[in-house]
Amino acid sequence: MKDAFGAPQSLLVLGGTSEIGLATARRLIARRTRTVRLAGRPSPALERAAAELRELGADVRTVAFDALDSASHEEVLGKLFTEGDIDMVLLAFGVLGDQARDEEEPLSAVRVAQTNYTGAVSAGLVCAGALQAQGHGSLVVLSAVAGERARRADFIYGSSKAGLDAFAQGLGDALHGTGVHVMVVRPGFVRSRMTAGREEAPLATTPGAVADAIVTGLRRRSETVWVPGALRVVMSALRHVPRPLFRRLPVR
Repeated sequence: MKDAFGAPQSLLVLGGTSEIGLATARRLIARRTRTVRLAGRPSPALERAAAELRELGADVRTVAFDALDSASHEEVLGKLFTEGDIDMVLLAFGVLGDQARDEEEPLSAVRVAQTNYTGAVSAGLVCAGALQAQGHGSLVVLSAVAGERARRADFIYGSSKAGLDAFAQGLGDALHGTGVHVMVVRPGFVRSRMTAGREEAPLATTPGAVADAIVTGLRRRSETVWVPGALRVVMSALRHVPRPLFRRLPVR
């Protein structure tokens, strides 16, 4: 159960090596989260992440999880909930892809869509059902500003995040009043391993800043969080820019 301040006692991170996911876990452990499960493909990086969090005093275990193996989600994730209540699920996995390559290789584009959208839909529904059954908890979904309006530069990735964002919003409405809280997080360009070597976009942020916004959003029980917050205003304006003009805007 969450404590009197709304901080979760137990956390499941789907995408256990995600920099945003781990930054969020560190902040929540500092606020008394004691049980952390890191779900991801087995790897030295996943084990290193778990070891680092154990050093902070949490009970941390890794769980073999593959976003692309939707058929396994109910068994893998369902089992975790039978071991005890989970107060917060952070859906943090995703891939950026390579736009130029993905346009040339449709199967690569499909992999981006399957990871970011269909894999997330499957895992999200399994976790939402389990949270609803236990009668409480938060599902935090990492969307992206790129999903707000498709751009030439990254429309394959952006379309997958647009689908995920719409799914999470609808799921939040479906769960309203059940005791389960769904929060959609929309970061802009995040300086991370995923974006290393790419030209930085305006209003770029960091995994730590996104984690701070997630913790604040949890406390406020926000439904949508923009990181940084100024992006909400920027995207409200860009959403209505006519397409001929939108095409002429800088790609970054």
